[in-house]
Amino acid sequence: MTGGTGVSDRVLGGIGLVLAAFYIWQATTIQVSFISDPVGPKTFPIIIGLLLAVSSLVIMLKPDAEPHWPAIGRLAEIALAVVVLVAYAMALPAVGFVAATAVASAFLSWRLGTAPLPAVAAGVAIALGIYVVFHLILGLSLAEGPYGF
Repeated sequence: MTGGTGVSDRVLGGIGLVLAAFYIWQATTIQVSFISDPVGPKTFPIIIGLLLAVSSLVIMLKPDAEPHWPAIGRLAEIALAVVVLVAYAMALPAVGFVAATAVASAFLSWRLGTAPLPAVAAGVAIALGIYVVFHLILGLSLAEGPYGF
């Protein structure tokens, strides 16, 4: 890490510390039955929260130089990708894994620079490939749409 003004790193570190505190607090509210192992279900989330807190402190105390932020158009494109991923998660139960994954991965492939037709082909190939590996070979349950896949 190179030392620098790092205002954005300090802001990110502060947000991480707040998130870590909230995460640890929520972990302490987990109900534990009287029949549980000695470690208990609270330990792992608390460890994750502590790791986040330590990482956030390092980011705050040793910030990098200020980054070169992309232009507003690129930031809008990133925001659109986030919207597509949220819509993907919401569409999974309604249309099923294969259809939702094909559309989302085709769109994201297109935005990453693939021509439209190859992006659609990539989206379909990605969706079918993941479906075959995870559902047919490994037997994992994936969201079923109106056609059962």
